[in-house]
Amino acid sequence: MEDIVMKKIIFTFTFILSVLSIQAANITPVSDAIKAGNADLLKDKMSEEVDIFVPGTSKKCSGTDAIATLKAFFRTNKVSGFTVAHHADKNESGFLVGKLTTDKGEYRVNITYTTKDGNILIQIIRIE
Repeated sequence: MEDIVMKKIIFTFTFILSVLSIQAANITPVSDAIKAGNADLLKDKMSEEVDIFVPGTSKKCSGTDAIATLKAFFRTNKVSGFTVAHHADKNESGFLVGKLTTDKGEYRVNITYTTKDGNILIQIIRIE
């Protein structure tokens, strides 16, 4: 009888730990930066190498170059809003999809990232 109780306690404890370890990445700093049209707020969120796609530009570059590309996009497209439509995490990666509203029109934004020590590292940014 004690063996069954002990197994139930171990199972419950293991289950609770596994549920607690599955946490969604905090995308708020990323979505806030896009909503503000402020690429500088993403400096610490970039991977060393980023694939970036914005109207007129498609390249693989450093995180610093990706920031410069986003700054140029935001200079010519004044941001008036950004809403996240979908966000999902799996293991140590995730993505978000959102709608960016600018003075030139609406764009769909896709961002793919990995997580390291609980921090997002953007790998792909697509604005179309």
